Amino acid sequence: MDAKELARDIRRWGGELGFQAVGIADADLAAAGTRLAAWLEKGWHGEMDYMARHAALRAQPQALVPETLRVVSCRMNYSATLEDEARALADGERAYLARYARGRDYHKVLRARLQRLCDRIEAVTEGFSYRVFCDSAPVMEVELAVKAGIGWRGKNTLLLARDAGSYFFLGEIYTSLPLPVDSPAEEHCGTCTACLAACPTGAIRAPYELDARRCISYLTIELQGAIPEELRPLVGNRVYGCDDCQIACPWNSFAQAAGEPDFRVRNGLDAASLVELFAWNEREFEERLRGSAIRRIGYERWLRNLAVGLGNAPSIAAVVSALRARADHPSALVREHVAWALSRHERLAA
Repeated sequence: MDAKELARDIRRWGGELGFQAVGIADADLAAAGTRLAAWLEKGWHGEMDYMARHAALRAQPQALVPETLRVVSCRMNYSATLEDEARALADGERAYLARYARGRDYHKVLRARLQRLCDRIEAVTEGFSYRVFCDSAPVMEVELAVKAGIGWRGKNTLLLARDAGSYFFLGEIYTSLPLPVDSPAEEHCGTCTACLAACPTGAIRAPYELDARRCISYLTIELQGAIPEELRPLVGNRVYGCDDCQIACPWNSFAQAAGEPDFRVRNGLDAASLVELFAWNEREFEERLRGSAIRRIGYERWLRNLAVGLGNAPSIAAVVSALRARADHPSALVREHVAWALSRHERLAA
């Protein structure tokens, strides 16, 4: 099959499988590798040792998958409206969970669709070698998406698209097919710094420079131990991830509706209270969040995050009672954060 014709078919098949954008990039990430090395040198990756351990693989797709010549980058929307986000963040009794995590685990959804796309390609080509990825290996997904023309890197370091903002997932196919590549996307952030101003912890140190150690998504998802005490008041009621820089981004006024049923909210996670979620026992946590990305952090860190949220919540009887009920929790990590939260309310009551 003619390479140009095949590229057109891949985009069409991707659309039929639920991807809102499909682009093709070459595998040269030398410049991005230099930027990654500088970021790692600053130590801004925190406890994410895998970022440094696999840095070479990120910058050299052929080292990860030999014979890789092109990367097919795919985008799938997961959200649309922002109408309730500011209200949820302002309600200290509510638990705020990042929008992407309220439905089914995106890793499973996108990998399955990418595999189906590869099955279609394989049916019309000979010698098609490939490997699919969705946030599951050392892959520079944003850099590749930029090269593939899907969007540009925003000042909050996320990928932005003029027709979709940033509420979407990315997936990649590394392949040996000599497909024609797309032109990189142009930047459209201009002089806007809304995302920097919106970050609760000042994690976006400068445009395009993120100190993950202060990022609430890192603190509530990646960090294994105690959340630094000086940052806990800034976390507010955000118990899994953070969307503040996305909520503030003007381009998200163009976010497109997600038609994928798997991304619909489960367990009322868009309106649950901190007290309600803190009351879940471990069995409930495992059962209710089965198939959810949230389950990956485990029950102990789930309680840690909720304890911080409750420490920042209004000092009402239900909040204090919930915390006292777990003051003697078997986990030292949970006990520490519960004790901190209770001390906050005790100071308010004094």
